[in-house]
Amino acid sequence: MSDKKSVSQIQQDKYDNLMEGVAIWTAFYRANPQRLAAEFLNVQLGIFQKILLYMMNMCTVFNWIASRGLGKTYIIALYCVIRCILYPATKVCVASGVKSQAVEVISKIEEDFMKLHDWGSRNLANEVEECTTNINNAHVSFKNGSWIKVVTASDNARHNRANIVIIDESRMVKKKIVDTVLKKFLTSLRKPDYMNLPEYKNNPKYQERNIEIYATSAHYKNSWIFEKCKSDAALMLDDTKRYFCCGLPYEVGIEEGIFSKEAVEDEMAEADFDPVSFRMEREALFYGEVEDAFYKFDEITGCRVIKNAFLPLEFYEKRGINVPDLAEGERRLLSVDVALMASKTHNNDATAMEINIATPSNNGMASHIVYIETFEGKTADEIGIILMRYFYHYKCTDVVLDCNGIGLSVYDAIVRTQYDAETGDTYDALCSCNDPAMAERCHEPNANKCVWTIKAYANENSEMATALRAGIQTGNLSLLINEYDAEQAVKKISGYASMTTEEKVKLLMPYAQTTALVNEMVNLEGRIVDNKVKLKEHAGMRKDRFSSLEYNYYIAQQIGLEMRRNANQTKDSILNILASSMRKSSILK
Repeated sequence: MSDKKSVSQIQQDKYDNLMEGVAIWTAFYRANPQRLAAEFLNVQLGIFQKILLYMMNMCTVFNWIASRGLGKTYIIALYCVIRCILYPATKVCVASGVKSQAVEVISKIEEDFMKLHDWGSRNLANEVEECTTNINNAHVSFKNGSWIKVVTASDNARHNRANIVIIDESRMVKKKIVDTVLKKFLTSLRKPDYMNLPEYKNNPKYQERNIEIYATSAHYKNSWIFEKCKSDAALMLDDTKRYFCCGLPYEVGIEEGIFSKEAVEDEMAEADFDPVSFRMEREALFYGEVEDAFYKFDEITGCRVIKNAFLPLEFYEKRGINVPDLAEGERRLLSVDVALMASKTHNNDATAMEINIATPSNNGMASHIVYIETFEGKTADEIGIILMRYFYHYKCTDVVLDCNGIGLSVYDAIVRTQYDAETGDTYDALCSCNDPAMAERCHEPNANKCVWTIKAYANENSEMATALRAGIQTGNLSLLINEYDAEQAVKKISGYASMTTEEKVKLLMPYAQTTALVNEMVNLEGRIVDNKVKLKEHAGMRKDRFSSLEYNYYIAQQIGLEMRRNANQTKDSILNILASSMRKSSILK
């Protein structure tokens, strides 16, 4: 009998050997996805990135709290590519609170892995059939049947199905959407052809679990993602589960050379440095309100409902947009808490200006804080010019000015007619309307009597703090939404697409300032001293935005009380006239 093999047998042997090699190497890379990154895609990773990539592939629930700038989206994109290559017919859905954020995952695949023009990118190109970053249809299709696509984190995405759901910036996605929509994608398992063989069919041992991946920066402790982190961390200690949870702060990025130590130090030294935001965004630590906090985070968050902020003044001028006119019954209050020193020396010293659209309501005057801006290291004269510029250009009706201490020098600047060299405008003098002694400091007879001069001491501070908390609890105060949700609102502004990156960032400034305001408020500890509320900020914290807000809200309420008194007097006068007429009519009879 001849030992020679036929051509078909030789070809079959070659095929079997090839497939055996494929099986061996596939098993190896599935157990070591970080090696596939280096040896197939030519992507070199730091040690922490290798660990993350490995844990993403091995766990059924992966939860990563990342410092800003640590390359979260990059690692997610790399994982998606590796998973789709190693597991044919894998379905991956990427969701985010803002769809454009999720599209960045596809953009990373295209820009960072497919356009490098080396052997790694060529290997990936051989695997990919189609890649598009169109926001309405962002996806990557692989020749082996796998795909990655971006979905909206909303009820509209209910029809989707996936083996892996990735929720980028998960803190910005509502828990209800995660539970009722996104997690429901994972209703069916990946089913390779071998699962149809009798020895594998319906055998749980060989079934692949679907995967949930959460990646985000830290947030407040009252958020659902904080509770999930605690739960996932506890389950990570259970050997029968495959859960993973970690937080990686900025020090990891410095150690790996992703960003420099000096850059972080510069950020911390900046005048408007916000330690709360730094704790969450850089240190990957969740933040909670202080013990005995006078203002509760949950209650303040409920007030953040205003989508459209007033624009910085230069946008109205450059874009030919008019500042909104006053509505019927509206009072537009500009409040100013004054500080002139630089924050590198003092922590509680920024001048804060806030604009309140106050409108009549059942609870007096409803306050809508539509603009916040802070100024560092300005002189009294400079603050005075800015105050008058904002008062007249934003069509304000009232100024609320803290005149204790250095605020008095700002008042003295605005009681004179002033020329604004920046705009070329001349502003009429402003004068106190509630304090005769302060009004006497103004020597211009035609001055606009619209300034509510505040000199707050223990009694007044207690009354204002209590009134503001009542306004929060009753819904009488409204604040701007957070800056992440606001990205969609500002895109509707005329000419947005042609704006520079700096201009787009500046549009979000009032929303970011509102977040800083909230951080100040939840850091205020309330104590009762001599039957009065005394608020104390923690060391290193500031409360300039809060002070401006409480002055503004308090005066809005005083205006509302005065309007009701006037309305009642008018009503009484009308009733007296009617009663007198009726009496006269009776006499004539």
